[in-house]
Amino acid sequence: MLKVGERAPEIDRLTTDGQRFVLSRQGGLCTVLFFFPRAFTPGCTVETQQFRDHHVEIALAGARIVGISTDDHETQCRFAASQKVPFPMIADSDLGVCRAYGVLWPILGVARRVTYVITPDMEVAAVFRHELQIRKHRDDVLSFINERFQSARAAGDTAGSPHAQRAPREGDVPAPGEAPASPGQRS
Repeated sequence: MLKVGERAPEIDRLTTDGQRFVLSRQGGLCTVLFFFPRAFTPGCTVETQQFRDHHVEIALAGARIVGISTDDHETQCRFAASQKVPFPMIADSDLGVCRAYGVLWPILGVARRVTYVITPDMEVAAVFRHELQIRKHRDDVLSFINERFQSARAAGDTAGSPHAQRAPREGDVPAPGEAPASPGQRS
């Protein structure tokens, strides 16, 4: 598992909403990545519902959220639709993302129930792991995001705004149809 302060591995995957999710392009306060073992299982359904039901609070603080499991894309899409999730979900059937984040159960081949909070600079800001206390993920995430949001507001930082974008960095790959930024250029 990754530790607080480590650099988060890049994620570039198709999501259940048909969009491409690129972790390094997420702006705002932070991005919440919640890994769960299997779609349609009781615990994973409860966890997803918890994040769904508190999505507005997370979004209003300027954070983004994405769910990731080792299911195939079709299963993940059906699961997202059945739970009416307002955030993207990623199928990791090739196990690449789960391996990169160190959340794969060795013999079972499914993700552990781990939640990471990643800063726009790709740093792991928090790690929460509760295999059985499923509601603790939501509680821990909401508490952590609230603390970050309050700190950002107190410092006068607008990076927590849902509309804030991070400045392009050298080496960033432009999105299709987007002109590359020259070094030092700010958006």
